[in-house]
Amino acid sequence: MTELRTEIHLAAPAVRPVTAVTTSAREREVFLPRDARRRTPLGTLRERLRWPLGIYTTPVVILIAWEILSRAGVLSATYAPAPTSIVRNAVDLWQQGVLGPDLAISLRRAGIGLAIGLTVGIVTGVLGGLLRSGEYLFNGVVQVLNTIPLLAVLPLMIVWFGIDELTKVLLISFGAGVPMYLNLFAAIRGVDQRLIEMTRTTGAGTWRLVTRVLVPGALPGFLVGLRFSLAYSILGLVAAETVNANEGLGFLITQGQTYLQTGQVFVGLAIYSLLGLLADQFVRALERVLLRWRPGYEGS
Repeated sequence: MTELRTEIHLAAPAVRPVTAVTTSAREREVFLPRDARRRTPLGTLRERLRWPLGIYTTPVVILIAWEILSRAGVLSATYAPAPTSIVRNAVDLWQQGVLGPDLAISLRRAGIGLAIGLTVGIVTGVLGGLLRSGEYLFNGVVQVLNTIPLLAVLPLMIVWFGIDELTKVLLISFGAGVPMYLNLFAAIRGVDQRLIEMTRTTGAGTWRLVTRVLVPGALPGFLVGLRFSLAYSILGLVAAETVNANEGLGFLITQGQTYLQTGQVFVGLAIYSLLGLLADQFVRALERVLLRWRPGYEGS
């Protein structure tokens, strides 16, 4: 028994000593929890500004600097009134019964045009992405339309449809439909081919392939197209209302330009900007809900 134990002991492999892996201070900091990392004055300020300002920290800082420069007399009220003065002008226009109706008309135009543009863009994008015949039918036309500016289409629409509401709604639809088709078409065609082949090898039908693979894979591209569609619909609204309009935010801006009321012009521009910010927040909320399964890089 003693000889056997000696043989086993001699045959056992020698255990190598474990060498300590040295890491730099920067690497150790990366793997630490956020609360345990070394705080710098700039990092602390960034953490405090992350909420409630978040991604709008820079616009807020610009507004504060704008207000300070206006009060100091560096910026003339004739050319760039202070943000507080713009807010007062907006309140006055609302109390006079001017801003409310114009805003409601602009929102109605934007809503109808956006609904038509998104419907056409989604339907044609799905057909073009799923079917080769759909690509041949729609892709060339949309690529041509994508190179035509909105202001270049406006005179032709006025000749065809007059200066009524139909022209304005169609111009907004044109601005919303083209980016939706392009992004949705690219998203569907960009789905990983290996996932499609794997799904087909399991015996899944067309409906399961579309609902389980193509729709989740194309969803990020669809949301990108939605963001561009919302932005271009606002641009279409601006183009439609600044030419041959007698009501709406564009008409409000044109009146301010005619009578040299710079504050009124800035009120219309500020509302357009707020509409853009609200559209961006809407898409971000959809991304947080619909893309919960996809991890994303949020910056360091």
